[in-house]
Amino acid sequence: MADTVTITIDNQAYDVLPGLNLVDVAKQYDIDIPVFCYHPKMDPVGMCRMCLVELGSVAVNRATGEPELDDNGDPVVRWFPKLQTACTQTTFQGMVVKTNTAKALEGRAAILEFLLTSHPLDCPICDKGGECPLQNLTMAYGPGESRFLYDDKLHLDKHVPLGDLIYLDRERCIQCARCVRFCDEIVGDDVLAFHERGRRLQIVTISDPAFDTKFSGDTTDICPVGALTTADFRFGARAWELKEVPSICAYCPVGCNISASTRLDRDSGGKHVIKRIMPRQNESVNEIWICDKGRFGHHHSLAADRLTSPMKRENGAWVEIDWATAYKEIGTKLAQYKDQVGFLAGPMLSNEDYWEMRRLARLTDRNCQLGLWPATMTGHEQVTQVGVGVGTRIQDMGSDSAILVIASDLEEEAPVWYLQVKQAADRGAKVVVANGRPTKLDQHASATVHYAYGDAVDVLNNFAVIASRKKSNLDSDLIDARVEDFAAFEESLKGARVPKEQNEAAEMLCGVENLVVFVGGEGLTLDQHAELMQAAANLLIMTGHVARPNNGLVPVWDGGNMQGAFDMGFSSEATVRLLDTAPALWFIAEADPVGEDGQMAATIEKAEYVVVSTQFMTPTAEAADLVLPVQSFAEREGTYTSGMRRVQRFYMAQTPLEATLPGWKVFASIGAGMKGGEKARISAGLVMRDITQHVLRYAEMGYPKLAEVEAQFPDVGGLDLYYGGTAYANTGGLGVQWATNAEKEKYQLTVRPVDVASETPDGLLLVPVQVLYDRGTLFERSRIMHPRVPTPYAAFSAQDAADLGLVDGAPIMLTVDDRAINVTVQVRDTVPVGTVLVPRHLNQSPLPPAPAVCTVTVAEMIEG
Repeated sequence: MADTVTITIDNQAYDVLPGLNLVDVAKQYDIDIPVFCYHPKMDPVGMCRMCLVELGSVAVNRATGEPELDDNGDPVVRWFPKLQTACTQTTFQGMVVKTNTAKALEGRAAILEFLLTSHPLDCPICDKGGECPLQNLTMAYGPGESRFLYDDKLHLDKHVPLGDLIYLDRERCIQCARCVRFCDEIVGDDVLAFHERGRRLQIVTISDPAFDTKFSGDTTDICPVGALTTADFRFGARAWELKEVPSICAYCPVGCNISASTRLDRDSGGKHVIKRIMPRQNESVNEIWICDKGRFGHHHSLAADRLTSPMKRENGAWVEIDWATAYKEIGTKLAQYKDQVGFLAGPMLSNEDYWEMRRLARLTDRNCQLGLWPATMTGHEQVTQVGVGVGTRIQDMGSDSAILVIASDLEEEAPVWYLQVKQAADRGAKVVVANGRPTKLDQHASATVHYAYGDAVDVLNNFAVIASRKKSNLDSDLIDARVEDFAAFEESLKGARVPKEQNEAAEMLCGVENLVVFVGGEGLTLDQHAELMQAAANLLIMTGHVARPNNGLVPVWDGGNMQGAFDMGFSSEATVRLLDTAPALWFIAEADPVGEDGQMAATIEKAEYVVVSTQFMTPTAEAADLVLPVQSFAEREGTYTSGMRRVQRFYMAQTPLEATLPGWKVFASIGAGMKGGEKARISAGLVMRDITQHVLRYAEMGYPKLAEVEAQFPDVGGLDLYYGGTAYANTGGLGVQWATNAEKEKYQLTVRPVDVASETPDGLLLVPVQVLYDRGTLFERSRIMHPRVPTPYAAFSAQDAADLGLVDGAPIMLTVDDRAINVTVQVRDTVPVGTVLVPRHLNQSPLPPAPAVCTVTVAEMIEG
């Protein structure tokens, strides 16, 4: 076999690639080499010594280059005099390994005996019991009894909070350093470290606030003992009591695969409830990691203030009604208002919800607008043309690749993508970050471009200008075959002056094999975002970075299933049209425009009738005439589509609250009672069947196809939890990514000049930004996360703060179009002069959806 080497493990020869980790190779051939400190996602360190093996190499005659043979004609093996750590060895020609000799087994038994000298015998009450690598390996390789005296046992603290979310039991820790190395190597957050020496060696947090990373929960998954536990699951259930149900996190566009650990719960009336959320392996999406928002943000599904019955407003008060009455009244109202009805959907509905809402809208009137909320981003056409190629995996990108992130604070908006881009930079990928302000990703960037808010389109267009100046940067074959009017587009780029820093950044992007462009919406109006998406498409098409894996466009959507919403026919532009026409009847699904936007609040207030489907009594629900209680993600099944266009299934994990229904069922049941309506489908699977028959790109997305799985590396979730941690193997489906037009030769590709014009603000510019931990309707119910949610604030530059007489922590009022926003001041070096950054979903007062000029009133003037 070409480019391979022959190694021998336990007297069996294998042809493998050179330079592979020995533990990984053995794992692929079902050869057991136990580990504690080694993890296939991190660099080996050989700290725990559990992987000891006998190691040698075939002796080679220097004169002939052939193996030396003994008297029996067998190769002569030169053995190391002592046992070696397998995790620090890589494969080479002639490697010989013995994993199960008496010498190797004796070495492992000694290591376990040493590790257990001060380890507590509390397996019956340990959260890791039943899924503990130390427990399993002790049974398999341990000595059975200890020679150490109990009186010599070292006693340490057993309930040490490393932060708000993670607790450390110092007696259980075996100093494998997985948690420290994960934070350092994978995430890039220097938040954990070792303290003391010898037997008193301990894990400590070295950040302020404590354990300050958005991935702290992942350390509990890779911890090989019960030293690290989560605050919401600690002593909550035993591993063998839990049933794992595949699901999908819908908080952001990554589409992380998760596993809901459920059981019958006495405190919840004998219902199946979620006890914890764990990562589920999908190497094409989130690998084996999830952020803390996805892990701890599920508690809304059991919140005490969930709505459990349809309610109608009568004489200013809410009155409970049954579903039949609700369906009939809504159907009558829709038939009455017809073309005066507007439909508005939030970004976290399932594809099945969007489809049935669309069908209901078409029953009402063929021209009904299907609005999407928030209406801040667009570009479905560009994603359809040049979205990343099928098979894209950021973890495969390295020194031959470049990644551009523009108008996005990726750590706050899509944390796992941030993690993957950071790791790509570590592997040598050129990362260019362009934004109106510095972000955390700048630390790992090869180049940064900081532009004035409003100039993002100009920056990306300048990158295209630089690309066009060298013919070697252009994909002439693609342009000649599939791009119309390229000459006219190229002519529009001539004469532009490009700043030096943008020139250098563009050069990094042009001459690489692979290029992925992440486009966010920070600091942009809807029109500007449309132009930015086209500018990204222009650059990708002209340089030929389309139609193959690890190339193309990735929108950092403002919601977990905005891609699915676009695919089902909803759009931000339709929302703008709804605002312009002000429908008499609004039907709003799982969105809170009243609580998030002053203009929408005023428009909806003037409506004659408002229907809202929601889990909670939001400000929008309070403004409604009829409210419908719908189920959470945990109580139903369906599909979401990620920002990389991967359609993925989630399954019912929790007993539904009485009298709640999935959104698609509500919309379908209303339509069933209307003229021309059909009987509601009996399952989400049948709704998806309808979608496959009417939405071309979803033709292959039936539930059986979405549920297919295949072997992944690393192998996790089996009996050998010591290897990959307690992340779960994927049994629910890897999903299917739909192909773009660029990947189908029959489609032409479109480039066009973009509008780079921007207006200079006449005053202080308020720019809405996203923070991961906010007070959104669902996430706010996870009280365990409240210490991580900042108080409402506005961030100023030091210069603007001095000019306005503001100091850190001072209460102020921002005013935009006569709407007041009460916040406290934060003075930061990273804020551009003339700009104030205000996070969305922290304040009860709605923010403008796009940048807007504001005025500042200090506390003394407010009180006066």
